[in-house]
Amino acid sequence: MWTVAQLAAELAAGSTTSRELVEQAFARIVDPAGEGSRAFIKLYADAARAEAAFADRLRQAGVRRSPVDGLPIAVKDLFDVVGDVTRAGSRILEKSAPARADAPAVARLRAAGAVVLGRNNMVEFAFGGVGLNPHYGTPRNPYDRPKGSAAQEPLGGRVPGGSTSGGAVAQADGMCVMALGSDTRGSIRQPAALCGVTGFKPTARRVPREGAFPLSYTLDSIGPLANSVACCAAYDAILAGEEPRSLPEVSVKGLRLMLPRSGALDDLDAHVTRTFVSTLTRLAKAGAVLTEVKVPAFDRQNEYFKNGGFAGAEAYHIHKSYLGRAAEYDPRVAKRVMMGWEMSADDYLTLGELRAAFIREVEALAAPYDAIIMPTVPCIAPTIAETEASDDDYFRWNARIMRNTGLINFLDGCAATLPCHAKGAPPVGLMVCGTAMSDRRTLAVAAAVEQALSRD
Repeated sequence: MWTVAQLAAELAAGSTTSRELVEQAFARIVDPAGEGSRAFIKLYADAARAEAAFADRLRQAGVRRSPVDGLPIAVKDLFDVVGDVTRAGSRILEKSAPARADAPAVARLRAAGAVVLGRNNMVEFAFGGVGLNPHYGTPRNPYDRPKGSAAQEPLGGRVPGGSTSGGAVAQADGMCVMALGSDTRGSIRQPAALCGVTGFKPTARRVPREGAFPLSYTLDSIGPLANSVACCAAYDAILAGEEPRSLPEVSVKGLRLMLPRSGALDDLDAHVTRTFVSTLTRLAKAGAVLTEVKVPAFDRQNEYFKNGGFAGAEAYHIHKSYLGRAAEYDPRVAKRVMMGWEMSADDYLTLGELRAAFIREVEALAAPYDAIIMPTVPCIAPTIAETEASDDDYFRWNARIMRNTGLINFLDGCAATLPCHAKGAPPVGLMVCGTAMSDRRTLAVAAAVEQALSRD
C-alpha cells in the first residue's frame, strides 16, 4: 500500500526512483487481469515518464518541490488537462476543443511535482453515487471481484460507488498514490468507503473549482482519495494553496465525538451496524468521549434534495445546450438532469434559505465537539446486477448510498472517510466530519481516530 511518507522516504534514500514508481503504476493499469481498462479513460504514458525523469533529475540535484514530488497520481475525467479533451465521463463532449490550460487544482499538483498518469473513469457528468458508466464500462469494486473469465461479464462484481468510481478503484488497486476527485453529494467519500480507501471532501471554497466540469456551482468540492489520512492531508494542503505542513498531533484520548442521533444512524446493513458499533467500542476504549446528540435537521433530506436540490437545478442550467442530444446520455443521468426543470426561481431561493437555517442549526449542535462521526455509507457495495435490474432499483440504491454523505455538502462542511472494517470483510467507511473551514483540525482528528483503530 503506497503512502506519501513511505515513498518520500524511499525516494530520499535512493531505494527507488519516480520513474520506477511510474512504471509500477502503469504495469498495474495495463494488467489484462485487472481493472485498469475500466478505471482509466486515458493514459498520459509519454508525458508521465518524462515528468518522472525530470523529478529524478531535480532530486539528484538536491531539489525537492514538495512532500509529493515525483509521486504518480490520477485525475478524474472532469478536470481540464492542457491539450486534452475533458469528457466528464460522457460521449457528448468527445469532440470538444482541447483544454488550453490545466485546471487550477491540476496545475497546483503539477507545480508540487506530482506526476499525472491519466484520466480516471467516472459516472457521466458526475451525476450519480452508484458508479455505473455505460459508455466506458463500470470499474469493479475490489471486494468480491469476479475472477478469470467471469471478470469480463457485463454484470459481474460489485459497484465501486460514484461518481469518482475509477479513482477509487485505481487507488484501491495500487495504480496511483492519489486520485483527484470531486464531491457534490459524496462523490469522493462514497467510492472511497465502498472500495476500502481513504478520502477527503474539503470545505468547497478552499480549493478552486475552475477547470472542473461542474455538477453544482453551490455544492461541488475537490479533494483526494489516498491510502491514509496523512496522505489526504498532504494533497489537501497543495490543492488549497497552503504550506504542506504535517498535521498537528492529536490524541484520541479525550476527543469529544458527536454521534448524530437521526436517520443517519438508522437502517444500516447488518455488517455496517456491527462494524460501526465495534469501531465505537474501540474508540471509547482508547479514551474518546462519545456523545449522542439529537439532530432533527438530518432527518429532513427530502426537503434539501427535492427534484435534485441545488444539483438538479444547476445541472439543468449547465446542460441546457446539450439536451437536444439527450438520447446520447446515460438515461439515468438524463432523468436526473431533467428533474431540475421542475424547480422554480422561488423554490431555488427558498432552498438557499433552508440551507442557511440548516447550517446554523447543525453548527450550534456541533460546536462543543471535535467532530461528528457516522458511517460514511449505510450499506456495503451492492452488486452491479442489483443496481442494473431496473430504474427503480438504480434510484433506490443511489439514494441509499448518498444518504449520509450529502448532509455534509449541504452543511458546507468538510469530512474524511477512513476504512474501519476488518481485513477481508466488506469495506465500511467511518466518516469524521467538521463544519465549514475546520478542515485541518478535522483531518487531525481523523488521523487520531485512524491511529487508534490501527492499534487493534
